[in-house]
Amino acid sequence: MSELIVQGKRYPCRGILLDKDGTLLDFIQLWGPWARSILDMMEQHLALAGTGFTVEKSNVLGTVHDRQGHVIGYDPAGPLAMGTVDESTGVLAWQLYAAGVPWNEAVWLVRDFNNTAMADIRRHRAVKGFPGLRALLEQSRRAGVKLAVVTSDSTEAAQEHLEWMGLTSYFDEVIGHDRVTYGKPDPEMAEKACTLLGLSPSDVVVIGDSNGDMEMGKRAGVGLSIGFAPQPERSDHLLDADIVIRTYEELEVRQTWTK
Repeated sequence: MSELIVQGKRYPCRGILLDKDGTLLDFIQLWGPWARSILDMMEQHLALAGTGFTVEKSNVLGTVHDRQGHVIGYDPAGPLAMGTVDESTGVLAWQLYAAGVPWNEAVWLVRDFNNTAMADIRRHRAVKGFPGLRALLEQSRRAGVKLAVVTSDSTEAAQEHLEWMGLTSYFDEVIGHDRVTYGKPDPEMAEKACTLLGLSPSDVVVIGDSNGDMEMGKRAGVGLSIGFAPQPERSDHLLDADIVIRTYEELEVRQTWTK
């Protein structure tokens, strides 16, 4: 058996389920440019039709922009942070539909915009892990703790991002929204991960940056739900977290020995 030490307290732990965006990698560094690109393409298309967004641009996906239009922040409870690819497509397509574009064409346009924005993402590969993350993954591997990624992104995209970061080998399973029927905060993703890892939920810890991660963990009956908030002033949304941490240096995985 192994244990997770969190802020000096010890918890039994045989597996850890980690969210990806905002938990394994810096959310804004990867998705900020994507959001700006796709919103700008949407805005230009709407302008050609003589209209604009039905709400403030920042409220479409839940983004914060500087004066130059760069995305510098996001709403942790918004669609950019919590939505699946299909949900984000629906949110954006609605803006085009409201401007008079037939729904099927609106969906097609958004997917085309997304392909263009994603091509830029793949060219730049702007992924950045958080300090202390790799050390935690190394400790987990040495202690025999199983690891899985549970993300609202697609499984393929998650695997791609892990490869860019050089983290693929640490994870036993990667579960995206396409591998379940219901996404977060439904417990299905955590339950599926536990089943594939051969673990009981009570022996598993969930780590994530959204309250959807915390709710998923609670509903699945995991042993501990840890909220990750690098900026302490942006942690109020983690209402269902058992513990909130700022950095992975607050965590340590150890193998326990019994005779």
